[in-house]
Amino acid sequence: MATASRSRKGQRRPAAEAPVARVYVDVPLAHLDRPFDYLVPHTLHEAAVAGCRVRVRFAGQLVDGFLLERVADSEHSGRLSYLERVISSEPVLSAELAALARGVADRYAGTMIDVLRLAIPPRHARAEREAPSGDAGDAGGHIGSVAPAAPDQAGWRRYQHGTALLSALAGGKRANAVWQALPGEDWPMRLAEMAVTVAGAGRSALLVVPDHRDLTRVHTACADLAGSQAVVALTAGLGPAERYRRWLAVRRGRVRIVVGTRAAMFAPVTSPGVFVVWDDGDDLHAEPRSPYPHVRDVLIQRGHGSGTGVVVAGFARTAEAQLLLESGWAHPVQATREEVRAAAPRTVGLGDEYELARDPAAGAARLPAAAFEAARAALAAGAPVLVQVPRRGYVPALACARCREPARCRQCAGPLALRGRHGGEAGAAGGDAGGGDAHCRWCGAVESHFRCPSCAATRLRAVVVGAQRTADELGRAFPGTAVRTSGGSEVLDSVGDKPAVVVATPGAEPVAEGRYGAALLLDGWALLARPDLRAGEEALRRWMAAAALVRPASEGGRVVVGADSGLPQVQALLRWDPGWYAERELAERRSLGFPPAVRIASVQARADVLADFLMELALPEEAEVLGPVSVAPAAEGEEEVERVLIRVARTGGRELATRLAAAQAGRSARKAADPVRVQLDPLELI
Repeated sequence: MATASRSRKGQRRPAAEAPVARVYVDVPLAHLDRPFDYLVPHTLHEAAVAGCRVRVRFAGQLVDGFLLERVADSEHSGRLSYLERVISSEPVLSAELAALARGVADRYAGTMIDVLRLAIPPRHARAEREAPSGDAGDAGGHIGSVAPAAPDQAGWRRYQHGTALLSALAGGKRANAVWQALPGEDWPMRLAEMAVTVAGAGRSALLVVPDHRDLTRVHTACADLAGSQAVVALTAGLGPAERYRRWLAVRRGRVRIVVGTRAAMFAPVTSPGVFVVWDDGDDLHAEPRSPYPHVRDVLIQRGHGSGTGVVVAGFARTAEAQLLLESGWAHPVQATREEVRAAAPRTVGLGDEYELARDPAAGAARLPAAAFEAARAALAAGAPVLVQVPRRGYVPALACARCREPARCRQCAGPLALRGRHGGEAGAAGGDAGGGDAHCRWCGAVESHFRCPSCAATRLRAVVVGAQRTADELGRAFPGTAVRTSGGSEVLDSVGDKPAVVVATPGAEPVAEGRYGAALLLDGWALLARPDLRAGEEALRRWMAAAALVRPASEGGRVVVGADSGLPQVQALLRWDPGWYAERELAERRSLGFPPAVRIASVQARADVLADFLMELALPEEAEVLGPVSVAPAAEGEEEVERVLIRVARTGGRELATRLAAAQAGRSARKAADPVRVQLDPLELI
């Protein structure tokens, strides 16, 4: 129950000790992004603890806030207002979480209160009263009362430095690593073994995965090793009461193994021993709400602030993970080439000379003979077949009409696009778009004389993905075989080991009992031709995630990828060497000035508002401004929305974020009505 701040006689006087409370008020205005001082009445002296929720009067209104700390004196002159009430004495904002929120806000040019909304779930009074109190080490503690047995490390012995990583984490050392999982690896169990190792040493483990299906697998693996009471799952999809109840169990130290989706990146674990992000290239790890933080970057920031090890794990490897390795911040944990060859399926591309000799039309066919043969063989052996098709609705992209290399601007290396709202008739048809009438989506420069840097061709081709009736086509191709689909609103978690064709969109591939006999990765060109600097990296990540579900070559497992085997992405898949591709990708981004080699800010607003914002913005001298370009067609009677990209060196990223935040604060102080969206290091730069 809330505690009133007035005495019986209606008189208020400050508390005798630390009478000043510094409060972050829940007001989403950039120029108010700082704590405000209030007096603590003597009646609230015991209830007003650091980190609790309070209610204060601000600008004539009662608003909620978080009590950051209590001090003896205020730096502000004049009369201070009193706290109106303490909503709850539960200290939900720890000093560590407050420092993290401040750091994340500063990195992404946001406000601390926006970060706190992401980090701390809304209060649920009944759940707060019902949740047991105490630390993990008391009589009612779960993992603190009975330490889990040391897990078997046989799975980690397949990796160079795998057991060394677990030993370092068990010893409380800060071990940063990039773990490259083998195809077919039971990665949820490997992560569970890591978490239990850390928990057995009296520390906490936080494991963040992209979606609820991964969450279920990791949670089950952890519960199998440590017991269901030793692990808690956090996700934004829980109901308010259950989410807050579990969050409190973590904050109060009653569980030491926490698994969750993006919402769990701020989980208030006690005595952290390791932070893990699985598949950091998945766009679900990017928060869609201001200030748009990414799970990987938040966990790295947490690890730096607390001296805790961070593990970036996955089948593929992002350029950001490669940068961590090349900088020496992290060490690789990967298997030998012999282990990789033993675990990987046999993979072929459409440019494979042997396959083309057998089927000259393979390069143009959507489902060439090699794919049919692989599927028939797997079905005849009694195994299911996975067919991966790209999602619908990609933005029309331009590529070289001869070699299909994505077309890029000669000035800033941004993606080229056709003029017109929908990319023109050629874009809709996926045909030849000629060599002119193209513009850059980043800087707006017109490309009137295109010449491909790879093959010197001068013609462009529009590449789009339409609504493919893949399941119907395969049903006719394999009569009598069950065809199942997974994607959109109907995602399968698993399928049996009976012969079947499973058509899935990327990220929705169900796990098969005994693994798939074959995987057909269709429409590879559509993935590679996306107008996005991460198109190649994303295509390889999706392919590897699907190929990892296939049996090894020694058991007849085959993968057919619908793209030319001469492409570097396909080569990395054929050899199962994502590290090689990540090195190449990072080197190319350095030469072109792409993230993560640089930091980029996207600023988007109505055209006139954006122009005024840029005039007021004091940019660093080395900053490069690309644009403005239109990002959304204007409705009748409205002005179009435009965007600029601001590019600086990595060393200038903090200064750029500071100046963008200052510009937003200036607009907020003037009560400017039209919003300006500022996003640092966006995943997509279409």
